[in-house]
Amino acid sequence: MTDTRPDPDSLLDKIKRSDEQAARGRLKIFFGACAGVGKTYAMLAAGHVQQRLGIDVLVGVVETHGRSETASQLIGLKVLPPAKIEHRGQILPEFDLDAALAIKPPLILIDELAHSNVAGSRHPKRWQDVEELLAAGINVYTSLNVQHLERLNDVVGQITGIVVRETLPDHVFDAADEVSLVDLPPDELLLRLAEGKVYRPEQATRASQNFFRKGNLLALRELALRRTADRVDAQMRAYRADQSIQPVWKAHERLLISIGPYSDGDKLIRSACRLAASLHAECLVVYVETPELQRQGEATRNQVLKTLKLAQELGAETSVLAGVDLVDTLLAFARSRNVSKMVVGKSQRSTWSRLWRRPLSELLIDKASDVDVYVVAHDISDALPSDTKPNSLLFDEVTPKLQRHGYFAALGAAALTTLLTAGLLHFFDLANVVMLYLLAVVLVSVRYGRGAGAVTSLLSVAAFDFFFVAPRMSFTVSDTQYLLTFAVMLSVALIISHLTSRLRFEANVATYRERRTRALYELGRELSGALTATQIVEMSVRHLDGLFQSQTLLFIPDSEEKVRASHEHACADLGIAQWVYDYQQPAGLGTHTLPAAPLLYIPLKAPMRTRGVLAVLPSDSQHVFLPEQQRLLETAASQIALALERVHYVEVAQDAIVAMESERLRNGVLSAVSHDLRTPLTTLVGLASLLDKDEIPAELRHVSQSLQKEAMRMNHMVSNLLDMARLQSGVKPNKEWQLLEESVGGAVRVAGASLTAHQIKVELPADFPMLEYDAVLMERVLVNLLENAAKYTPAGSTMTISAKKDGNMARIAVSDDGPGLPEGTRLFDKFTRGTTESGAPGVGLGLAICRSIINAHGGQISARNLDPHGAEFEFTLPLGTPPVLAN
Repeated sequence: MTDTRPDPDSLLDKIKRSDEQAARGRLKIFFGACAGVGKTYAMLAAGHVQQRLGIDVLVGVVETHGRSETASQLIGLKVLPPAKIEHRGQILPEFDLDAALAIKPPLILIDELAHSNVAGSRHPKRWQDVEELLAAGINVYTSLNVQHLERLNDVVGQITGIVVRETLPDHVFDAADEVSLVDLPPDELLLRLAEGKVYRPEQATRASQNFFRKGNLLALRELALRRTADRVDAQMRAYRADQSIQPVWKAHERLLISIGPYSDGDKLIRSACRLAASLHAECLVVYVETPELQRQGEATRNQVLKTLKLAQELGAETSVLAGVDLVDTLLAFARSRNVSKMVVGKSQRSTWSRLWRRPLSELLIDKASDVDVYVVAHDISDALPSDTKPNSLLFDEVTPKLQRHGYFAALGAAALTTLLTAGLLHFFDLANVVMLYLLAVVLVSVRYGRGAGAVTSLLSVAAFDFFFVAPRMSFTVSDTQYLLTFAVMLSVALIISHLTSRLRFEANVATYRERRTRALYELGRELSGALTATQIVEMSVRHLDGLFQSQTLLFIPDSEEKVRASHEHACADLGIAQWVYDYQQPAGLGTHTLPAAPLLYIPLKAPMRTRGVLAVLPSDSQHVFLPEQQRLLETAASQIALALERVHYVEVAQDAIVAMESERLRNGVLSAVSHDLRTPLTTLVGLASLLDKDEIPAELRHVSQSLQKEAMRMNHMVSNLLDMARLQSGVKPNKEWQLLEESVGGAVRVAGASLTAHQIKVELPADFPMLEYDAVLMERVLVNLLENAAKYTPAGSTMTISAKKDGNMARIAVSDDGPGLPEGTRLFDKFTRGTTESGAPGVGLGLAICRSIINAHGGQISARNLDPHGAEFEFTLPLGTPPVLAN
């Protein structure tokens, strides 16, 4: 009978998952085939529904792409202001993760889950931001297109001819608590595209000729529907497992192919895979190793491995199972995977063989009332190969040497039992001492297996008849009743031998599984404590060498993305390892890429990127390619990759902490030194101005003017340092309604000494509105921009200050007609200066202060080169509603 009790490990895992989910936020994904089907609109509509139910909803980030329908859905929802991140001289808006965590709303809406964050963000990908929100207990609604799933990325690229760069791991999609499919027929989507409801008209025209071709949309829609169906099927199977439901639910076609040690198993696989393709069914292939099949030889093993490899090449999922009963093991696996159909080969046994042992197909039909059984008619013989060398796919139960010893042990056990029985006949009846022979059968079967146990049974019956049944020393039986005794004794002995052998097999299976689980546990435990990549390499090599009876080495990439071997090995090929790392595909032994190589190379794939390459030189190349061993190897490789990624980000975090502490210390020192310098500089400026009199000699007056100029420059530098320290300490600007022309005039006057060799043009509209800002800080921004332009432009250059309105923002620009900006310079970083800095004064704080001030006012600052030459710095400020002045 099949054990239908729930698995204790599964129950514990279920309880653990329930505890984790109780403290974790819930993730709902609005999933669609492509842009324009209405995912963001549906997400915002769902947010409105939750808000009407009394739940506080916050919009973290939403990309409207200029769609008025989507923008209208934002009305009535609280929107989180974006964070401003500088990247290559541009200020770009990004989702403000820290602000969201500080607010901690019950529900937050995050658009475009696969989005790549700007360099400098906490996480490279937005889905990692979402993971942190979920870990904090915040529920998240988000949107996702099917082309962004990593597993389907190649398929989408092949269909559309466009490679999608922004992807996310499939486990993020699979782990979502809910997925809502947003579907739209291709014709309706194309109509929306033509009406400008997806992209702007000029973009829509290009899109309709490329990605948005009807054929592409049909294929993407099918992929989205299938991926959603796969997820629903996985949820159904998880529910069946949680509820311990045994009967098969035929909601999804899934085909199970049972293979045996047949010479033409390849024909069975091909026929069954064609059947699976015609049914659009998932295909599973299993080989069940029973005590009978376990004793088969090397030819059987190689044939099974060949068949399993063919099944993998045809896209089937393969497994090697161990069980004492073939039918029960197959049905238990079929029900655990919700298999709807099973395929077996037709037996070619003779009529007499069928009377002794029924074919597998008939046994399955009798027991599998909820599974359809298909019998494929091929020339499949049940005759096993003629070789007799025992060999197990999973483990060695009885070695040839041990089997030979077993036959000698059977002879010795029968002889020893006979001597012992002869001595005990004086005290016990003959019927009682017979039990000693049964004990000998049990002991030999436990130690040496079924064959030796059967020989012990035969020898025991023969010895009992020859030595103890009258007439003694003869096989002649005087009393015919002893014939029944012999028959029962032999039958009982053989049954005991058979049952003992099955128990031994089950014990070996349990030991094999426990050893495999323990090996993975020990590897994971040690890797979790590793602090450096070197430690991870040492631990991995040590564990894998023993686990797979192989020689193992790792290839770790350097800063130039070139892999380097962990240690020297004569068979290692650096070129193959580099190819595996670059293309993230296995190669070498047993693969379709460079199969003649002696080593198997496996990429170490982590969630973020590939972390290296694992190379294995197995002592038994056949054993390592078993499906169970391959999965074990892949699991170990995944653990190593995760450990390497964890160590990498620990190092990144440590570097960030050091940088933050260094920055804090530097700011503290600069602030203290700046305050100490302010007083003597003020005194120095005053003394220099006293010396600047007409009555003193011209030469001395020139010196005093130079002294005054340098003191003013130093004073300006100290002011910049103090302003930067003040802004970084979180001081809020003192915003009041101001006239921009007054601030521009004040800035020109303050920077006048630096602008004497340049021409200044001010182009402000006469009706330009008042703006709300801190007048002192905004004047500092304009002064710094003017002085920066004066430093890096030749004498006689023209600087222009202009302003204009752009929607709800004001755009103020300071431009020049100089040589322009250097490429690749992070202009707005602190202590960053241009390439021609040798002759220009300053420490590189001016533009950094400008960025901090503008960000504090809710605006952005950017820089660009003008055509044909020149540079422009532009910043934005919000356009509010100024107060009405009384007459």
